[in-house]
Amino acid sequence: MNFKDKVVWITGASSGIGEHMAYAFAAQGAKLILSSRNEAELKRVQQNCPKDVDILLLPMDVTQFESVPGIVEKAIAHFGYINILFNNAGITQRALVKDAPLSMDQKIMAVNYFGSIALTKAVLPAMLQQQFGHIVVVSSVMGKIGTPMRSAYAASKHALQGFFDCLRAEVYDENIKVTLLVPGYVSTNLTLSALRPDSPEYRNLPDSTQTGMDPNEFARKALRAIAAEKEEALIGGFRETLAVYLKRFLPRLLSRIIRSAKVT
Repeated sequence: MNFKDKVVWITGASSGIGEHMAYAFAAQGAKLILSSRNEAELKRVQQNCPKDVDILLLPMDVTQFESVPGIVEKAIAHFGYINILFNNAGITQRALVKDAPLSMDQKIMAVNYFGSIALTKAVLPAMLQQQFGHIVVVSSVMGKIGTPMRSAYAASKHALQGFFDCLRAEVYDENIKVTLLVPGYVSTNLTLSALRPDSPEYRNLPDSTQTGMDPNEFARKALRAIAAEKEEALIGGFRETLAVYLKRFLPRLLSRIIRSAKVT
């Protein structure tokens, strides 16, 4: 796929994976719609993109579901169509199940799962009418496996996997593609804003994140996967890739490894 002049809508675009995907698409000549709750940071990302890139900033909270259709109308009114919807908005957690209040689970599901579903459902009618489109979803290795202190996060990513696998089958004949990106550890600050109980032991950025894949490298690999219209792309280091394959072929061994590993 040639991304030049393609309209790409990225949520969670003010930092981390979303920010670096914005730079990667911009370098390819795409037109961008950038969304997140933080308008000031969106403006910073816009300023860091090449000056000739056509960028529309649409600040939004993906959990304000009733406002989503109106925002989609603004996007389509501006560009006329959307080629790629890049669902990336998300939050994480650091909390044991016994310590996490139900409100934490509800918030994570609202952002990570229902936020992506609400925006996708609002954009889908336009894609069906135009008879083209590509929906990209940032899942996680946690959508394939589970580890301590990530229960709601893993649940939200498992849910995304199931929903978008179903959607892919439903819209295949309508010339709409669906790609699930499955990142391992990526070196971003997402963990620093993780939901957690008020305990100092949960407040440090884990080594696994600090030594994770450079977000620019992730963006390059993600672009290749999207261009190839892959149904799913696992983008991670050796440990994460091994864990996914162990889950499939040697699940009891993976369970023993996870129980004995130090997870932060």
